[in-house]
Amino acid sequence: MKKQCLLPLAGMLAVLPGMALAQDGRIDVSNSGDTAWLLVSSALVLMMAAPGLSLFYGGLVRAKNFLSVLVQCGAIAAIASVLWIAVGYTLAFGNVSNGWLGGGNAWMLGNLGNVRAGTEVPESAFALFQMTFAAITPALMAGAWVDRARFGWVIAFCALWSLVVYAPVAHWIWGGGWLATGLGKLDWAGGIVIHTTAGVSALVIAIMLGRRSGFPNTLMLPHSPSLTMAGAALLWVGWFGFNGGSAIAANDDAAAAIIATHAAAATAALVWLLVERFTVGKPTSVGFATGAIAGLATVTPAAGFISPGAAILFGAAGAVVCYYAIQLVKQKLAIDDSLDVFAVHGVGGMLGSLLLGIFMSQSLGGVGYGEGMTMASQTAAQFIGVGVTILWSVIASVILAVMASVVFPMRVSEDAEREGLDITSHGERAWEFD
Repeated sequence: MKKQCLLPLAGMLAVLPGMALAQDGRIDVSNSGDTAWLLVSSALVLMMAAPGLSLFYGGLVRAKNFLSVLVQCGAIAAIASVLWIAVGYTLAFGNVSNGWLGGGNAWMLGNLGNVRAGTEVPESAFALFQMTFAAITPALMAGAWVDRARFGWVIAFCALWSLVVYAPVAHWIWGGGWLATGLGKLDWAGGIVIHTTAGVSALVIAIMLGRRSGFPNTLMLPHSPSLTMAGAALLWVGWFGFNGGSAIAANDDAAAAIIATHAAAATAALVWLLVERFTVGKPTSVGFATGAIAGLATVTPAAGFISPGAAILFGAAGAVVCYYAIQLVKQKLAIDDSLDVFAVHGVGGMLGSLLLGIFMSQSLGGVGYGEGMTMASQTAAQFIGVGVTILWSVIASVILAVMASVVFPMRVSEDAEREGLDITSHGERAWEFD
């Protein structure tokens, strides 16, 4: 009987050392509220890739290529996710060594820490959140080559790109690499890591692939602006997880980032309509959707660092600059970046990254500069970060595109392009409109 009474007591005593370790900080304990917010944000970002981006791009192409865009976006996100688990995460966020690539301590997401260093969330939740970023980034590029890129080449190129371009740049800026620690380069949620890399690489591939048959003389109208509006709405909502989740905590920083995100998107959509009213005579639904995305891309690198008032300025600037960037790329330079990936995402991300150096000043309502940094030095760091990322994206994209083309030709045949990729590449047909 005495033995039976002592057993519960012994069990309690066995637990006490663990409890003490948790209390004195020797065991990392995650914050359940922060973890829950990061999990929700992960779902929101994945919603951006599928179905948000798929519908946004799908509505902008001709009906004969609608399903091919959906398949490409889905397959790109899938291969990028698998590679992220296998090797991408450890390249981007593995142990810091020389500042260029993360260490190989987390292959296959093995040996993850109980809590990600510098946060109060499990490293598994952090890896999941970052995986959704890695999934949507190469999918953004699909808008540059719609109607003419061969499916096998698309998957091969994006797989290589996610490891050679995206993962290293993520490490340089977010993983403790040289651009962040050495220069003080800042990027809240991906103006450089995501939008600049994808936008610049998309422009490179559009040039390498050549123009679609009939471009620029043939009018290639969107087959379903309503789907584009629906996709833009999903992207807009999902972006709250994109930028708000990048606080890695359910706190004031997350709320401030979401307010800035919404303010920039709303302003940019309205300004785009205004610009259209004076340039083409009437506002359009595609213009509203494109303007919103331009504002979201522009505010992304700065969302957690600036005031709501500054976010409105970011949105207005993003709308005007990106609108005329489209005219420059397509009309002046005659480059067939089919769905304006560079002009909207690339230019928007770069613009926001540069403006961040100015508007994070406390005198302008921002959070203020880090130790030893001033407006001049922060702006210089932003310029260098943008320049380095552009250079790396261009060089790597050319090499990777050629490598992938050794196995898979880059472009479909003229007959396949004329008939549409839904049938020739995937054996399916979308609905048709009279």
